[in-house]
Amino acid sequence: MVAPGPLVRVDAVRSLDPSGRAEVQALLDEAQQADGFLELSDDARFVVGEDPPPGALVLLARAGTSGDLAGVSTLRKLAGAWVIESAVRPDRRDDQGGVRATLLDATLAEVAARGGGTVDAWVRTDAGRLAALFVSRGLRPSRELLQLRAPLLPEAVYDATSPPLQVRPFRPGRDDDAWLEVNARAFAGHPEQGSWTLADLRRREQEPWFDPTGFLLHDEGDRLAGFCWTKVHRSPVLGEIYVIGVDPDFQGRGLGRALARAGLGHLATRAVPTAMLYVEATNTPALVLYRSLGFTEDHREVELEGTVPAGAQPDAPTARPMP
Repeated sequence: MVAPGPLVRVDAVRSLDPSGRAEVQALLDEAQQADGFLELSDDARFVVGEDPPPGALVLLARAGTSGDLAGVSTLRKLAGAWVIESAVRPDRRDDQGGVRATLLDATLAEVAARGGGTVDAWVRTDAGRLAALFVSRGLRPSRELLQLRAPLLPEAVYDATSPPLQVRPFRPGRDDDAWLEVNARAFAGHPEQGSWTLADLRRREQEPWFDPTGFLLHDEGDRLAGFCWTKVHRSPVLGEIYVIGVDPDFQGRGLGRALARAGLGHLATRAVPTAMLYVEATNTPALVLYRSLGFTEDHREVELEGTVPAGAQPDAPTARPMP
């Protein structure tokens, strides 16, 4: 008989104290160092931050008798669906799924305890292999997001055949409403971006990385026609086209390409060697545009969806032997 391994225990909390936030941040930093990209989205990072959104939950997986943090999962409600994102410490990823499986099961149990419903779960690290774990829990792949990267070469930034697009920096407190309106119109069919509220925008305006000089707006007369919001990551150093959009009334005029070039041009002035962005795998026009600007695929992230039936509130945090 094989002796059972150390327990993986999952505790669910509504917010983290300073030591808990530091512990989670250390895990996320370690994961980012190993992967070269962020394991959690900005919205999930707000859940593990100082001021989590109402109704959100953090699940902490601790392994062994020492109780070392081995993984973290966030649970929040978005547009009627429960969104699950998780990160596992790199040295705990090869335990035959013990940490991640226990964390997933505990998170799904919390969804059931809160009345069940639609679940959207993201897999970012080794998505092709790990998606099978989520499928075994009744979820199915529904969406693929590609992270593209490109060196910031002059030919990707400057276009000698047309003058640079006239852009100006975003003005916090003055441009908020106009930007939210255009963002909603540009992303009307997008499951996350199109539903942003003023609170979502303000949260990002308070982030250390926020720089209004890299949040570029293009006006046509007295209307905001489009924008390219850039973001600089410090570890590793990457310049992201964070959000780019064109009001439907101004589409079909090449503004998307011009705005992308404006954003890349701004990032080039920040001495950023590599640009990155996210794009839906099914968004063929955007992929054609970005590939023409020198972007290639770095990795794929998979969203899986399913339905969790309502269940009883668990009496105790989940714990089981690790394989």
